[in-house]
Amino acid sequence: MADNVTVQAAETTPAAEPQAPAPADKPTRTGGPRGRRQDFSREEGGFKETVVTINRVAKTVKGGKRFSFAALVVIGDGNGSVGVGLGKAKEVQSSIQKGNAQARKNVVKFPLVSGTIPHEVLAKVGSGKVWMKPASPGTGVIAGGGVRAVLEAAGVKNVLTKSLGSNNAFNMVAAALECLRKLRTAEEVAKMRGRA
Repeated sequence: MADNVTVQAAETTPAAEPQAPAPADKPTRTGGPRGRRQDFSREEGGFKETVVTINRVAKTVKGGKRFSFAALVVIGDGNGSVGVGLGKAKEVQSSIQKGNAQARKNVVKFPLVSGTIPHEVLAKVGSGKVWMKPASPGTGVIAGGGVRAVLEAAGVKNVLTKSLGSNNAFNMVAAALECLRKLRTAEEVAKMRGRA
């Protein structure tokens, strides 16, 4: 009798419906190692903003851990003006906004000659050391990481670069900015030497 009851219960249970596959357009997290350049850029007030890197800092306190974020932001108008800022906050979006505000205060203007830099230059900031050289049309921006972000935001189309020191994004970006600060046109150099 007990066997009949279990058989009947098994027969009356509805068959499990096949589950629908997950929607294909659902956003998936695509991330890499921390410290890499983020694919985030937007245009605001004539300046193109690029987030080079976002560092997450954990502080251990009595109740657990508190996280804060440091965002390295590069802005540029694509015509010889570029600025770099570092923003720190408890939230990612706030740190990016602070970095943007600081970058706007530190805008550097430099000469562009036919889409490239006027002469070879080398600069060192901290342990970051960056070398830049003008390139012929069609070469493109031969640079990596933070240096590429700075040059693209500034509007440089053809240039050769090499990082000779630390690969820390903060030092590399600062060294790249220092390279651009050192640039002078032939006319400016002649005027300084009294040859104009």
